[in-house]
Amino acid sequence: MDSTRVTEQPTSFERPQTGIDPADPRGALAHTSTPARTPGSGALPVQGRSGGDVTVPVTTAHTTPGTSEPGTSTPFGKGKDTVSDPASEHSQPGAEQTAERETPRPRPAPEGIPVQPADEQDRPAPNPEGPERRSGQSLPPGKPTPMRRDGDRLRFVGAATRRIARGIDLDEIVMGLCRATVPTFSDAILVYLRDPLPVGDERPTGPLVLRLRRTDRIPAERDTENGFQPATQPEPDELDTVGAELCEVRPGSALAEVLRGVRPVFTDAPAARAALPELLGEGGEFAVPDGQRAILAPLRGRRRVIGAALFLRRPERVAFEPDDLLVAAQLATHSALGIDKAVLYGREAYIADELQRTMLPETLPRPTGVRLASRYLPAAETARVGGDWYDAIPLPGSRVALVVGDVMGHSMTSAAIMGQLRTTAQTLAGLDLPPQEVLHHLDEQAQRLGVDRMATCLYAVYDPVSHRITIANAGHPPPVLLHLGGRAEVLRVPAGAPIGVGGVDFEAVELDAPAGATLLLYTDGLVESRLRDVWTGIEQLREKLAATAQLTGPDHPPPLEALCDEVLDMLGPGDRDDDIALLAARFDGIAPSDVAYWFLEPEDAAPGRARRLARRALQRWGLEELSDSVELLVSEVVTNAVRYATRPVTVRLLRTDVLRCEVGDDVPQLPRLRQARATDEGGRGLYLVNRLARRWGATRLSTGKVVWFELNRS
Repeated sequence: MDSTRVTEQPTSFERPQTGIDPADPRGALAHTSTPARTPGSGALPVQGRSGGDVTVPVTTAHTTPGTSEPGTSTPFGKGKDTVSDPASEHSQPGAEQTAERETPRPRPAPEGIPVQPADEQDRPAPNPEGPERRSGQSLPPGKPTPMRRDGDRLRFVGAATRRIARGIDLDEIVMGLCRATVPTFSDAILVYLRDPLPVGDERPTGPLVLRLRRTDRIPAERDTENGFQPATQPEPDELDTVGAELCEVRPGSALAEVLRGVRPVFTDAPAARAALPELLGEGGEFAVPDGQRAILAPLRGRRRVIGAALFLRRPERVAFEPDDLLVAAQLATHSALGIDKAVLYGREAYIADELQRTMLPETLPRPTGVRLASRYLPAAETARVGGDWYDAIPLPGSRVALVVGDVMGHSMTSAAIMGQLRTTAQTLAGLDLPPQEVLHHLDEQAQRLGVDRMATCLYAVYDPVSHRITIANAGHPPPVLLHLGGRAEVLRVPAGAPIGVGGVDFEAVELDAPAGATLLLYTDGLVESRLRDVWTGIEQLREKLAATAQLTGPDHPPPLEALCDEVLDMLGPGDRDDDIALLAARFDGIAPSDVAYWFLEPEDAAPGRARRLARRALQRWGLEELSDSVELLVSEVVTNAVRYATRPVTVRLLRTDVLRCEVGDDVPQLPRLRQARATDEGGRGLYLVNRLARRWGATRLSTGKVVWFELNRS
């Protein structure tokens, strides 16, 4: 056994091995005869299926003056045979000197390249006359032979289809096709796809247009690390100029007929040769090598042709065989079906993402006395659809309803049910029902949607005037209240049964909501995972909130947006098992000194009394410049209220960033704006309110209604 040994392994697709002939296809199967060992010859270990190394003798290539050196790259249509020692098909320039200097480290064989059999009897017998046994063509000395046996092709097709199938999106599938075929099957590939690609069963509109999606080829330059240098400087590759960006397939043209035939064809066929100028552009067909060194394969999806692939081999490489058409057909079929599914999956993911976005609020309202922040994280980027939602709904009397819920499951159905429940909750909130009544009606709605439509929900109503919050729970994790001093408290709220169970009562509790405190509502994806139970997660959340509050001191609460980000940072690598919805509310409240509240009997003197009380309140607040407008609007609204009311009318003024006036009565009918005629004595009150007020509205309550308007303070 010689002490000098050169180790060579098949190179990867992404990075060529240094010191190899630039024209070498880097992985085409080469079955060589076994020549006699000569002094100075090295042995190449080839990786077999069993993982061991099999020694294949190889001799060093020698060049003579006047002949082409091995490794010289020529453009398509201009290649010449190179001369080297016929005893070796894996020769490379400078191999003997390289073997004497150092032994390159072996590299693992990529999956896409078939492996040579390890048994000696699997090698073809040497042919002294030189012709290839199956095709009868004479092979250039020193060049690899194509895949000859059916087993080689089956192994290649299996590895290539596995690589193509690993792709999820369109780019990954097309790249998988290119990397699997170059250089094992072809020296270059051009992939054309329909533009735009049809989705599913939709009928494409307009003419058939193909766009060059991707090209790939054996690189003309090699790495020069470890002392390897290319034998000669390669000439410019004509593939750089091949291929038009867009190609319109005219009905009845040669390209249309080839694509309609579905089966791959050699480009030396008359129909394919006539189709090349249409596909590659003017003059592009001259860059395609002559003979059976190019295959045009249509890419057909489930219902229609969606593109084409052009496989090319250099002139110095052995031409394709008829059996290679079957290989091209398999590659084209698997790629087309994968592309078809990827486009369909992309459309479904887009629809699901848009559905999820429309189900959640785009922006949060800015109610008086409370600041809001929210976050939503899907379980995974590839499955953005879930059943988690949050909402903030302004209520009469400057109150706000805070809602967070979670529908069981992760699917389009869960997202649709979530949208229905969210809409129902908004409608019920507009009726100003108590929180327990809202959950009761949500439970009835979930039962009408189906027997297995279950969800958890937490509904809270915050009143900034009384600094109180009323909470009802339906099987949801309890909220956490972060006080101004930094103490985090898990609120004791009756858990209740999930929505959709039916036949259960929900209980509401009323708690203090001091100014400066922060209420955190969340779904179970934040606190529960495979690594921890829900109560452990809630305790970790409480500790995280307390630790974050300590950073800003006892007199200053942490910024709301930063607090949400800190809460999400508690998630570990294995904690993203479910969607996460997060809603944080900072209670600022309204000070008692900024509130004026009166009861007026429903009598004719009530409008005059309301004007006097409003004038005094504005004088106390230093807003005398608003007296005329406020007195006029209060008089009109109170007049409409006392005309039909049977119980005392309430009037409330709130001084915040705006001046808000609310008038309540026991009549459920809402007023509406109408255009009064010239002969009408009334009907102009709301017209004045609409013209003078910044905003106005009316909300129906369980005990009647509230009409309100707002004026700018300056």
